[in-house]
Amino acid sequence: MNIRNVAIIAHVDHGKTTLVDGLLKQSHTFRENEAAMGQVLIMDSNDQERERGITILAKNTAVNFNDVKINIIDTPGHADFGGEVERTLNMADGAILVVDAQEGPMPQTKFVLKKAMEIGLKVIVVINKIDKKDANIQTTISRIYDLFLDLAITDDQLDFPVYYAIGREGKAWPQMPADPTADADLTCIFEAILEYVPAPSQDDAAPFQMLVSALDWDNFQGKYAMGRIKRGIVKPGLNVALINKDGEIETTRIDKIYSYQGLKRMELPVAYSGDIVSITGVKNASIGDTIADAANPEALPIIKIEEPTLKMAVSANTSPFAGREGQFVTGRQILERIKKELQTNVALRLEEKAGEFVLSGRGELHLSVFIETLRREGYELQVGKPQVINKMIDGVLSEPVEELTIDVDSNYVGAVVSEVGRRKGIMLNQEENADGSTRLIFEIITRGLLGLRNQLLTLSKGTAIMNSIFLRFEPVSADIPKLRNGVLVASGPGKAMTYGLDIAQGRGITFIPPQTEVYEGMIIGQNAREDDIEINVAKEKKQTNVRASSSDFATILTPPTVFSLEQSLDFIEDDEYLEVTPKSLRLRKKILNGSARAKQTKNS
Repeated sequence: MNIRNVAIIAHVDHGKTTLVDGLLKQSHTFRENEAAMGQVLIMDSNDQERERGITILAKNTAVNFNDVKINIIDTPGHADFGGEVERTLNMADGAILVVDAQEGPMPQTKFVLKKAMEIGLKVIVVINKIDKKDANIQTTISRIYDLFLDLAITDDQLDFPVYYAIGREGKAWPQMPADPTADADLTCIFEAILEYVPAPSQDDAAPFQMLVSALDWDNFQGKYAMGRIKRGIVKPGLNVALINKDGEIETTRIDKIYSYQGLKRMELPVAYSGDIVSITGVKNASIGDTIADAANPEALPIIKIEEPTLKMAVSANTSPFAGREGQFVTGRQILERIKKELQTNVALRLEEKAGEFVLSGRGELHLSVFIETLRREGYELQVGKPQVINKMIDGVLSEPVEELTIDVDSNYVGAVVSEVGRRKGIMLNQEENADGSTRLIFEIITRGLLGLRNQLLTLSKGTAIMNSIFLRFEPVSADIPKLRNGVLVASGPGKAMTYGLDIAQGRGITFIPPQTEVYEGMIIGQNAREDDIEINVAKEKKQTNVRASSSDFATILTPPTVFSLEQSLDFIEDDEYLEVTPKSLRLRKKILNGSARAKQTKNS
């Protein structure tokens, strides 16, 4: 069987999922009248993926070109989902690296390329979005060559083909076109895959063996174990051994075998070595397990996943509004759902601790996407401030250090450099972008990144774009001074009134509109100063029979600042929780009673 297995890798928003759209459509995978022909971002099927405009889960599809089956793996482009990238690259023999013609290589470009080179994948470079107004092709190519020089493990990895594309329009060229508006298609990309990506090693005569790289589930067939067949052939009814990470063996039987054609699973009577398939009947399979012929149960090497860098505590909601808006509200229900997630989310870790569930992940986005998923499924919970994970190295407590890249309007460079400097960031490089913005590159401890995104957006009037990638561990440095001002806290329960909120806005900014129900200890805004202040936002203006000229005018409030889930997690401090329900996000103090809070502060 003639097969190619290729992964599409890139930094977030460089256009790889759009390129996959074009490959699917131009391979005649869909009929002309199928709904998918009119869709964009076909592979981003998850609701959060469509809303956020990013790929979160790696997905597999397949197309045919010149009688060759091409398995295409669309991988996430954000560093927080590196676990997805690491496990799925193992199924590929080559990779298409997509780079934005304006932005050039970014932190995640470096991460995914490094992983591809470590595995030994043949890389094809596609410079995408060449029609952008500020595209700088020569600079981008120069940066790509520098990146390959930095990361190449063998000399032959420095020899790579480069193609030029407008993925949105489904066009690509082997050389930079004189006229990007001219007619073209993606034929040269298909031909490059056939020419440069090696066919997988195929040994159909050997005993069956496959590493489980992904899991899926539905109500009809139950669990699907997905992976590339390392050797042998597999048929329904084959007796197999499931070998887990600890070497324990369980004998079971293959039920059905599926392959992909476009977006559809196609049932197969037999599958051959080198192909990517999904198998049912192996109900206890986990990612990293080996499925092998029962007569020859040999385990494959386990996928190495980089360790988490951030953790946060999750527990059942304990606020006065607990149980009002959620369907699943107990700690037991939350724990069951987390354990289910651990089966497929390979970069996530769980530690049970004093009534709390400590989740560890690759970054704030990785953790917040899971929290948002729980919220949409009807769960109600409370979340603590994200904390950096330190580790002992040679007897020294060490913390993670990251490379931080910030693209910002040049007018705000001074403010950004000052803020990152406060957080112990060291500037490595500064250069002007073609669009007039400035790219700043820093080294900064991960601790310094917490809460930085919100602050940069405020300082730069929304123009700052921030990306980071893990570099190494270093001995823990001195504490960073408190970076956030104090908060405005509701002094008692009730409904927020215009008069009470007007008083609050005299002290800072507010987070809630009038008529919002509040409880004692709920955070309703941010103080303009460093200390916390209690305010009775349920207070109404007293009615009198004395008319004053000013009383004839209605109070005009400044619209409240409304945080997203990530912004809320960025905002909270150690003594605060984020209350998450299907309908609401509420910031609150851990100790709700003001007197008790003051007493604890005094004692500490």
